[in-house]
Amino acid sequence: MAAQNDVCIAVSVDKTGLHGHEEDFDYSQRGQWVRAAVLGATDGLVTVASLMIGVGAVKHDVRAMILTGFAGLVAGACSMAIGEFVSVYSQRDVEVAQMKRDNRIVGNNNQEISEKEALPNPIQAAAASAFAFILGAMMPLLAAAFIVDHKVRLGVVVATVSLALVVFGWIGSFLGRTPAMKSCFRILVGGWMAMTITFGLTKWIGSTAL
Repeated sequence: MAAQNDVCIAVSVDKTGLHGHEEDFDYSQRGQWVRAAVLGATDGLVTVASLMIGVGAVKHDVRAMILTGFAGLVAGACSMAIGEFVSVYSQRDVEVAQMKRDNRIVGNNNQEISEKEALPNPIQAAAASAFAFILGAMMPLLAAAFIVDHKVRLGVVVATVSLALVVFGWIGSFLGRTPAMKSCFRILVGGWMAMTITFGLTKWIGSTAL
């Protein structure tokens, strides 16, 4: 009678891979795009709102306020796109030059090609920054467009901007996995300071009849 041999094969199951997916994700890789998007939207929101409030400090005409805000939207979107394009392209040139120096020593051209493909695209970064600026700038424009009363219009713009700043701060903290309270507080106080300083200085300069 042949002897029966039992062979036991140990199979290890990596349970950490099932539950640790989110913990292992490197959220710092999102940093550049989160920064560009939040910066663009916040810049558009605060810049255009501050321009509109500044003009509203000396002129009660809704048309003047809307035209000022629209001019700020166009100029700001172009400025953000150009600035982001130049910044990302300069960073890309530096990283490509460093890759060439490193790969010249190692002699691995395939690695250089794959690393170049992983670099940020300047055109995409510029378009994303301009789009984010326009998105933020449209909020105070739409909030003030259909309100005739001057004081109510200023109040609605400030309230709309404050709410949007809190939302942008929460989105940035959610995408970057940072504390939401601190992010919202920083961005809200910064927006209030910009609008207050612009309103106060414009009111003062307008009252001196310069």
